[in-house]
Amino acid sequence: MLLYSRGSVTDKISPDELREGLFEALIKLGQKKKVLAIPPDITRFHSHSGILTDYAYEYYGNKLTDVLPAIGTHYPMTDAEIETMFKKVPKSIFRVHDWREGLITLGDVPADFVKEISEGAIDYSIPIQVDKLLIEGNYDLILSIGQVVPHEVIGMANYNKNVFIGTGGKEGINKSHFLGAAYGMERIMGRADSPVRKVLNYGSEHFAKHLPIVYVQTVVDKDETGKLVVRGLYIGDDIECYNLAAKLSLEVNFVMLDKPLKKVVVYLEPSEFKTTWLGNKSVYRTRMAIEDNGELIVLAPGLKEFGEDPGNDKIIRKYGYVGTPKVLQLVKENEDLQNSLGAAAHLIHGSSEGRFSITYCPGHVSKEEIESVNFNYADLKEMIQKYNPEKLKDGYNTLPGGEEIFYISNPALGLWAHKDRFKLEILFRMILIFSKFFVHPNFILTKNYF
Repeated sequence: MLLYSRGSVTDKISPDELREGLFEALIKLGQKKKVLAIPPDITRFHSHSGILTDYAYEYYGNKLTDVLPAIGTHYPMTDAEIETMFKKVPKSIFRVHDWREGLITLGDVPADFVKEISEGAIDYSIPIQVDKLLIEGNYDLILSIGQVVPHEVIGMANYNKNVFIGTGGKEGINKSHFLGAAYGMERIMGRADSPVRKVLNYGSEHFAKHLPIVYVQTVVDKDETGKLVVRGLYIGDDIECYNLAAKLSLEVNFVMLDKPLKKVVVYLEPSEFKTTWLGNKSVYRTRMAIEDNGELIVLAPGLKEFGEDPGNDKIIRKYGYVGTPKVLQLVKENEDLQNSLGAAAHLIHGSSEGRFSITYCPGHVSKEEIESVNFNYADLKEMIQKYNPEKLKDGYNTLPGGEEIFYISNPALGLWAHKDRFKLEILFRMILIFSKFFVHPNFILTKNYF
């Protein structure tokens, strides 16, 4: 049921109007005794989920007993991050999701279903897992709050992803992420319906109907002055609110280009992007826009490590970003990758497949470390002097001397693609890879192995 719907490519929903829209929806739900809020963490600061969580607390008061940030495999939020993102919610009611141990499995999506929707790329079952707090907390309302935006793993972020991945477990996260990578990132990004989404929807339909979840979905854009604005707010207890948000997000967050880009410069806000695990949004959100033999330069003043988790950081340092064929071979041969398929998927996401160069300019990571994971390195101070974020505008820029670049101030806000590359539903080289590694009945990643 749709509880609230507002949005268009020109709409600018003010904070007061966000409050009014949320309250209108909550009034329709009637009285509640115990409420859980599931917003994203600081890595989705611009989603406006913080202010919406504040408004939820304003409405329910002490009936909103718990806030569980949907961190997935990210580091837990610090006190400083909580204070920055949530201005009115007491820190005492924030809980930390334990994605390794603090879980309940609601059910398993069958291997036959996964094989069918992945077109034979994957043949294993996928558990639908949630933080045990959702089950044991005895809530009569769970508010899942977040932003719908193009996403590399699932096509379009949020809806039940915020619950089953954001508060999910290691096995479900790993297997779902690898499903998306194996199926083909460029076949998924910017599409509301994907194999990974089908898996989560199966979980909602078969295993989670008893959970009193209401989804609060925003669509965020930049206006003509470069200021962040909320273009849409959709609230409901089923997929309708997500579909409406996804449709609007594609209109405002997806930049379709007439020609491929030769040089792209991306800036990573230091408070938001501290790892390549997150910073590689600069890679996969632009990969369909960059021409063959083009160049991506990533200005990353906050970068201090690779993974958002020590185990994933170790795997990235061990194998590096080596491209799809090599990663698939490494998964076949190495038990640590078989047990960390999410990290394996990330190694695919962060590679250009040798098609264009990637140069990282980090604030706190050495040249040797950057090059060890197969990125190029450049000095941050020199590159910021050359490509000054304070002087560049989003989009095309011509620099003194005549150099032309395409600048992106925050890769988390959109998806960029050359129109011809986006139209490629199936990449022939990927078909060859998948048929070689996945369809073969003796391949290690089968339901018999797991």
